[in-house]
Amino acid sequence: MSGAKSTMAAEADVIVGVPICRSTSFVLDGFLANQHEVQTAYPGCRLVLATDEPDFVAELKEQIRLHSVRGDVIAYETTRPHYARSRFWAVACGREALRQYALSSGGEYFLSLDSDMVYAPSVIVTMKEKMKRHDVVMSGYSMKWGAWGFGAGCVMFSRETLRRITFRCYEFHNGQAIPEDTVLDMDLARCGARVSKGIFVSARHYRNSQHYKSIEPQPMGWFRAMTNSVLLRYLLVRMSILCKYNIPLKFHNMLYGGPDANWYKG
Repeated sequence: MSGAKSTMAAEADVIVGVPICRSTSFVLDGFLANQHEVQTAYPGCRLVLATDEPDFVAELKEQIRLHSVRGDVIAYETTRPHYARSRFWAVACGREALRQYALSSGGEYFLSLDSDMVYAPSVIVTMKEKMKRHDVVMSGYSMKWGAWGFGAGCVMFSRETLRRITFRCYEFHNGQAIPEDTVLDMDLARCGARVSKGIFVSARHYRNSQHYKSIEPQPMGWFRAMTNSVLLRYLLVRMSILCKYNIPLKFHNMLYGGPDANWYKG
């Protein structure tokens, strides 16, 4: 089984990894149709979906087949502390399972996407072009409440950088939680990765099956660049862990607006 997986994955130099569950698959048809477009524009990629719902695996494999997408589905287990309640654990464990899958393949790049978004078919070409001088490229996108920012919904990693990180989250006894894409900034700073952040890719982020927020490529501006710098984010995440409070979220909401923290905690 593992040998077959590696053989199939080795045909692609870009592994596209997406955690998914039934509650976030309300645009699955549109997402997979979009992935077919992405693979047509860049044949050297392969989609891998990760779910912690074992009864969802066969259905996802069939949907991949029906949409003529080259891909696979893996099952993983969500592990968390006994007191934890945040949905972040499922996402972090899913992205970590995908990271390990990508490293077991022959792919040179790992592209992290979300199942409730659709992207310009040129997403891989665009992100690879930006990777020429960097180890990690993050493309910003609209959040469901209207503001925009950076997360793991459109991030490309070099293979070497992928080896040096893990996807993980934090949750404290007070109920505050820090998601995996926020912790990622801290870990990228720790390993000295060269990170480029910008709005490079057109994308639609769906709130439900019909409503979405769009973003188009555009200059980020010096203030956005400064407040989203990996060094500043590293300091904010370190302070958050010490204080057991999600400071980056509070900081983002103060500057750009956003949801109540209780929404973000899941």
